[in-house]
Amino acid sequence: MDRSFVIAQISDLHLDGSGRLLATIEALGAALRERMADFADVPDRILLITGDLVDDPTPRALDEALAVIASFRQTGLFTDIQAVAGNHDVKRASQRAGRHDVYDYLHLPRTSKSVYYRQAGLDLVLLDSNRASLTALASGKIDQGSYGAMVADSARLSVELAGSLGSAGRADYSEPAENLVRVLALHHHPLPQATGEGKRFLGAPDEPLMYLAAPATFLEAATSLNIDLVLHGHRHVEGLTRYSIPDPRATRSKGSEAFWRTIYVLSCPSSTGQSGDDAGFNIIHFGPMSDAGNSEYGFAIARHSRPRNGGGFRLLDSNLPDGIIRLPAGRDYSRDPAVQSAIEIASIATLSRDQVAALARRLLMRRAFYADGEPASANALHTYLVTSRAWADLDCKFSRSAARHDADAVAAAAALLRRLIEQSAGVLGIDQLQLDELLARRLVSREDLRRECPGIPHTGTDVEAQVLQLLRDLNEQMKMLGLDLGLGGEAPPQTPP
Repeated sequence: MDRSFVIAQISDLHLDGSGRLLATIEALGAALRERMADFADVPDRILLITGDLVDDPTPRALDEALAVIASFRQTGLFTDIQAVAGNHDVKRASQRAGRHDVYDYLHLPRTSKSVYYRQAGLDLVLLDSNRASLTALASGKIDQGSYGAMVADSARLSVELAGSLGSAGRADYSEPAENLVRVLALHHHPLPQATGEGKRFLGAPDEPLMYLAAPATFLEAATSLNIDLVLHGHRHVEGLTRYSIPDPRATRSKGSEAFWRTIYVLSCPSSTGQSGDDAGFNIIHFGPMSDAGNSEYGFAIARHSRPRNGGGFRLLDSNLPDGIIRLPAGRDYSRDPAVQSAIEIASIATLSRDQVAALARRLLMRRAFYADGEPASANALHTYLVTSRAWADLDCKFSRSAARHDADAVAAAAALLRRLIEQSAGVLGIDQLQLDELLARRLVSREDLRRECPGIPHTGTDVEAQVLQLLRDLNEQMKMLGLDLGLGGEAPPQTPP
């Protein structure tokens, strides 16, 4: 299965409960159906609403928003629907009567929320940006103190982005955090936009109040979390910006592209064309950059626009091939087969012998398990570690229902994988205490392991012979399951299914 997902981004619907926008919503839904037809086979298809679902949070408006969300869900186009609150969605301090709490009513995150999609390895981070919004302007009482308070709230939001999740990610990810594709969604634009002139309102510049007041802090936080793409609404304009800043993890780079961390910021206009603006929505497809089957992944972005005077939605970037903006992701997102196997193992209640054989073939037919494969280095150690983690889950589930001799073969293979880990750790000069700490981690990334083991491996004839013997012993256990993978010999020429 290709590692891919699709996000359809709509924004700033400004529903008011009167029903006057339902025809516009129907036209939007028809356009989404047409554009999503090409992605029916993509396992994760997410509709994302980046704020201002309603124009004012009255019960009628919120009920209409719920009905619109339900209509999108009933189309079957999307496997999930997520949203964040905009400044129009929240209660105003001076007008609480007759207004519902949008966060509870529409189940929107109050601060931050992380949604993990296992198939694609996508981590969608939803961030509430309303503390840095213009809602206080509604009272008409903006003085220097109020302005300073909003700036401080904006700065705290940037800090919260870094602190709420942490650079290591959550404990229940099925892969290392740095291998995740992280997309951040919020309502307000986090950095200044080139589109439009700043206005002055009550003596204070309008634009500084619109975006986060600590853009440098925001970029640092986004970099530490390995954010790849930021999606927002609020301004009712199209916009796409690339930010490249030094990556603190690029320790060995000498000025190449690897030294830079690239973050894309994509704006979505009002999808119902409110305030006399053009309407629009975005389709973001993450997947392989070509059909050649290589490991290069990227974002293909289709921006759709409808003129303010009516008509249908059209591709905004019609000057580009197919109207698609293609952006490289800047990292190698090729997923180790053991990660996908671990996800599949976790989703199966009971494993049959045939399933175990298929999973064993996928897990063990990698070059580190063959004599002409990777040397006994950090790469091989990482392969053995992630394989052992997946194999332990396989062993646990299979032992519940397997015949005794099959269960014994799987358990013996688990022990041999642990011995391969110990052997490779010894080659890299990792002592027992360090190895215990390494094994205690739920997830270990290849890059982290390379950084922690920068020394030259201690190789020799005896070491190589011991590794080869362990691999051949592992192959003997696989024969008990009806598999002869030739482990420890030459790698088979074909790629395993």
